Amino acid sequence: MSFLPNLFDGFGAVLTPENLLFAAIGVTIGTLVGVLPGIGPALTIALLLPLTFNMNDPVGALIMFAGIYAGAMYGGSTTSILLNTPGESASVATSIEGYQMARRGRARAALATAAIGSFVAGTISTVLLSLLAVPMAKFAVMFRAADYFALAVLALVAVTALVGRSMVRGLMSLSLGLFFGLVGIDSLTGQARFTFGSVNLLDGVNMVVVIVGLFAIGETLYIASRLRDLPATVAPLEPARGFAWLTRSDWSRSWRPWLRGTALGFPFGALPSGGAELPTFLSYTYEKKRSRNREEFGSGAIEGVAGPEAANNASFSGVLVPLLTLGIPTSATAAVMLAAFQIFNVQPGPDLFEEGSPLVWALIASLYVGNVLLLLLNLPLIRVWVKVLQVPRPVLYASILVFATLGVYAVSGSIFQVLLAYGIGVIGFFMRRYDFPIAPVILGLILGPMMEEQFRRALGLANGDFTVFVSRPLTTVLLSLAVLAVLVPYAPRVVARIRGGQATKIALAEDD
Repeated sequence: MSFLPNLFDGFGAVLTPENLLFAAIGVTIGTLVGVLPGIGPALTIALLLPLTFNMNDPVGALIMFAGIYAGAMYGGSTTSILLNTPGESASVATSIEGYQMARRGRARAALATAAIGSFVAGTISTVLLSLLAVPMAKFAVMFRAADYFALAVLALVAVTALVGRSMVRGLMSLSLGLFFGLVGIDSLTGQARFTFGSVNLLDGVNMVVVIVGLFAIGETLYIASRLRDLPATVAPLEPARGFAWLTRSDWSRSWRPWLRGTALGFPFGALPSGGAELPTFLSYTYEKKRSRNREEFGSGAIEGVAGPEAANNASFSGVLVPLLTLGIPTSATAAVMLAAFQIFNVQPGPDLFEEGSPLVWALIASLYVGNVLLLLLNLPLIRVWVKVLQVPRPVLYASILVFATLGVYAVSGSIFQVLLAYGIGVIGFFMRRYDFPIAPVILGLILGPMMEEQFRRALGLANGDFTVFVSRPLTTVLLSLAVLAVLVPYAPRVVARIRGGQATKIALAEDD
């Protein structure tokens, strides 16, 4: 419990009127944008990233981002339940039973078990984050340059191999991200790389421009192109009944799935490419097999909402473990969060807990506060979120494009960067249209330069000896896991051939 004094200091920083206001704004804005159809946490943070550029206090800004992330994840469940349109792939499992419950006149019960399950899972997983963060950071201090290179390779390969249905498409997306990361002046030689003679590219491709282009502009163009395919009818809310909209039977059927979903979500969130999709579907499948009311699945079983929503929110704290302690994002949303850190010259990693202890513990304390605010704000405000869902879609998506344009211009003050963001947005639209995963682009952009730097540093320290990448057990294990990550998706196919049957490649939905 040595972390408690630091955590109490973090609460002291968060429980000031100013930072509580930032937390409340983050949760509210995150939920407001998160309930919009087809919009997930990554797009929400990308859209709001430019707003913090003029903020002087990184603590307040990062508290607000944590609130946006948590609020956007909860907002996705509202859209899934009332409109059957998941804002992100992690909410797909929720929509299966949640929308059916809403159609049966049990929308409030579905929303309540999602909100309370999110609170329970978010709080337990934040406790686990508090317990594990410092030991993990101390372990990470032992990492050398070759280890960091191997870890970056593992994160890139795992996300590329397991996200999406085609490894070829994943590798092409990763190559695009690595290319963006190479543009600009080489930090070691001072040579310009891939600038095509343009002085606007000497400083490289701005991370915010790429994130806004791919997630805000590209996603909006893609959703706008499918407006006719989206359902337009919002499920009505029935009159409230029971304690917190749940009957005694609902409470009895929900609390165990909340805990089981938490147990699945946290560890998977901490794994490269683990994200929230796999634990949510594992939770749904487990609850379906275990439930005494198995016949209700497919027509609105409350366990099918409680478990996946808990897994979804627990994975958020799991994602923060490698992000805060190693500086390694394990999903697209975590990569966008990393960009938010770097805007304020805060580099997550093992040194963060020594050099930026007040900031990181304030961030962790804000997660506890954000969970409480989510519970207090969202259920009473559900009618407001329903009104948001009724905003005409053309007005909505045109507003997002205007907002994204103003954001990029406010950050860069350059028309070139705005045009670049739209060019990247068009690329993002076609990537979504032809099923290319977005996450490897962002991870390649962020991890590519770090991987190159650590590769060069490791070789420099070893006088050019390439055996430095296999001489340490930790480096060898990480690189072996990277090779394993490439082979795992094809394991079912190989097993099926041996048995004489057919199987498909393992693929996870993308955390976008």
